[in-house]
Amino acid sequence: MAEHQRLTATPDQRRVLRRAWPHMRPERRGITLALLAGAAATATTVAVPAVIGAGVDQILQRDRTGLFTAVAALTVLALLRLVLFRRSELLLIAVGERVVRGLRELAVTRLSRAPLRFLEGHPSGDLLRRTTTEIADLANFVRGQLPDVLTVAAYLLFTTVLLLTYSPLLTLALALVFVPAIVCVLRLFKKAANPAFAAEAAAAGTVATTYRELVQSREMLQTGGGIGFWRERFLADNERRYLAARRSQRSLFLISLARIVQSLTTAVLLLAGGWLAARGSISVGTVVVFILATRQLFDSAAQASNLVGQVQISLVGLARLLDLLTTTAPRAGLHAPRRAPDNTGRGGTVTAERGVLEIEDLHYSYVTGTEVLGGISVRVEPGERVGLVGPTGSGKTTLAKLMTGLYAPDSGTVRYDGHDLADLAPAELRRRIVLIPQRVHMIEGTLLDNLRLVPGDPDERSIAEAVEHLGLADWTGSLDEGLHTALGRGTGRLSAGELQLIGLVRAALLDPAVLVLDEATADIDPDTARTLETAIDTLRADRTLIVIAHREATIKRLPRIIRLDENALIAQN
Repeated sequence: MAEHQRLTATPDQRRVLRRAWPHMRPERRGITLALLAGAAATATTVAVPAVIGAGVDQILQRDRTGLFTAVAALTVLALLRLVLFRRSELLLIAVGERVVRGLRELAVTRLSRAPLRFLEGHPSGDLLRRTTTEIADLANFVRGQLPDVLTVAAYLLFTTVLLLTYSPLLTLALALVFVPAIVCVLRLFKKAANPAFAAEAAAAGTVATTYRELVQSREMLQTGGGIGFWRERFLADNERRYLAARRSQRSLFLISLARIVQSLTTAVLLLAGGWLAARGSISVGTVVVFILATRQLFDSAAQASNLVGQVQISLVGLARLLDLLTTTAPRAGLHAPRRAPDNTGRGGTVTAERGVLEIEDLHYSYVTGTEVLGGISVRVEPGERVGLVGPTGSGKTTLAKLMTGLYAPDSGTVRYDGHDLADLAPAELRRRIVLIPQRVHMIEGTLLDNLRLVPGDPDERSIAEAVEHLGLADWTGSLDEGLHTALGRGTGRLSAGELQLIGLVRAALLDPAVLVLDEATADIDPDTARTLETAIDTLRADRTLIVIAHREATIKRLPRIIRLDENALIAQN
């Protein structure tokens, strides 16, 4: 069995920004402008202590002109700071939003084209969290905290340059006291925070998955008495998330140690600065510059400590999103059809409107060493009506997904009109072969909205004609508002058979060469089954029809039967 890649619950957070750069590269010009504007704004802030220090020296020298000049310079710096910071913020948010929008669109596109086995092999709650919640968190970070993060980083750099200019000796004292201590605090935090925040994100994904299971299985849980079991499971998952969140918050407590470092550094600067000023090595203004600059430096450090948690959450979310994008990137050798360069079907292979469907020596496994289908070979001529029958677990649904290109075989081939399905563009494949699953999915909206879920965006007239052609006008007319009846995402307003009718109308709008129905008449009332079977007969025309069926009445209507048993084809008649 060819292995398919799986997502990592706690992906590697190292070099995550470097790995994200290819997604930001198209915005490099905007990023550069935003960074330059931010750097200029930060420079105006860093210059304030220097101007105040100069003003203090002018006061001590009784130079009124120099003092007025310092005041004027402070006014200009304040205005420049206001304008530049606002401009930088707007540029950065605009660029960030475009990057996040691109990531969101790419994630949705990759998931929509991901192999069906990949989607079936991962909890839907985790996929939902990666493509919604974590991208939303990233967008909020871009709007709220990213400008502050860059400002703090620029301030640390510019302040260091300023202090070195005024007094290398005092800067050395500051570095010897402040830098080792703060680095130690940050390393302790990183060591504790990386696994803690990653575990919290994974636990949150598990909670979302468990809750989604309740929504999807509510009927079974209620009728089968499984609510108590599910509740215990949900509470256990929620408790694990709570404990993971506590570990994250404990790691944040380590950042508060930075305040002790700040107080100690200020005391050292006052003592050393006062001693140097008394000796005449530096001016009083220089001491003022250091105290004010380091005060702002510490404020920035405090701001950074408040941002560290959000930065860590955003980095974890970004790492999980990049893991999704990397895992779902198109590549050969996975359980998915190979994609033709032209996703529209134009310019690629064009197949006949009605062609032969051939299955040759097909092998398929979900688990290594256990074949679901082994060595199956079948040929279905254009226009044939074929029934696919067999006991539960014999591989009927798996075979249906293989013959419609939703799965790719471990070995063997599935061909339409002589072309391997893996070599067809998705649009061409879907135009020729369509599967109506036993569970027809619905979206929020009207019946008309749900029938439009096919390529080409058919208008109401085309849909009405398809409904009339299938003999379903009486059914749609029996609904409250006909085609405009609001159904909602839930399917409670329609029976299982009526959902199959929706799938059938969608197929009629596509007019495929091969139509595969998976248990279309299972578990539905006889009247609806007859309506469905009549509609299928009308739809048939000269197209190939393959029906997976259990109902004896359905099987008798089909001239050819293929029987599956113990993972292999055992009889055709």
